[in-house]
Amino acid sequence: MEPILIYGFPSGSSMGLVAALEWLNRPYKLCRVDMLREMREPPYKRINPRVETPVLVTDQGDVLTETMAIAAWLEARDTERRISFEPLSRDSDRMHQLMAFINTGFTGAFSPLWAALEMEPPNPPIQTALRQWGREAVIERHDRLEEMIGNTRFLTAEHPTLADGLLIGIACWLDYHNVADPDRWPKLAAVRRRIEAEPAVAYAVALENGEMDTGSGACLGHVPLADLVPTLTSTN
Repeated sequence: MEPILIYGFPSGSSMGLVAALEWLNRPYKLCRVDMLREMREPPYKRINPRVETPVLVTDQGDVLTETMAIAAWLEARDTERRISFEPLSRDSDRMHQLMAFINTGFTGAFSPLWAALEMEPPNPPIQTALRQWGREAVIERHDRLEEMIGNTRFLTAEHPTLADGLLIGIACWLDYHNVADPDRWPKLAAVRRRIEAEPAVAYAVALENGEMDTGSGACLGHVPLADLVPTLTSTN
């Protein structure tokens, strides 16, 4: 069977992994999940009790959660090195360093902003404090990533890799929360524009917006969540 990536909308970080699957150019399927409704209901919690996306159902039918674990699964199968580098190489080390930074401090900086947005019932004083804290943290993490960017067209190479997929899945949150002008960080803004111009990313964005585009042809279609859930057991 083909692997199935369960991706969330709206503004889910998993869109970057959709792009990575397109770049990998091996057959796969997708499952689209509404993070504000379906993801919070009991059927989805059978797949991932932590109520998060993305989730990968592997070609062996195993359930794999967490972005870095899914990225490692893709990297191990990237025999043509379309989205990664030879193990033990300097390029591989740098890619992993950037991926780790994006998936930890860079992503985590947005947590107060999401907490303020999703707070129920609303508590305006706490939400105001969370937004201020979140904006400061996001700006500081963008400052650090700007310092880490080198002279390649993409984050680690002249072509997009897994690091670029992880970045583009999160980078749009800056605009979503209206934190700052992306051009405040010129090197990062230039990399973002190059990634966003990739057909694979345009395809992922179209899916995010509910447009069922055809992409490269590697995607063999969508599987409804209701059909997928009964066949799976969470790995916890």
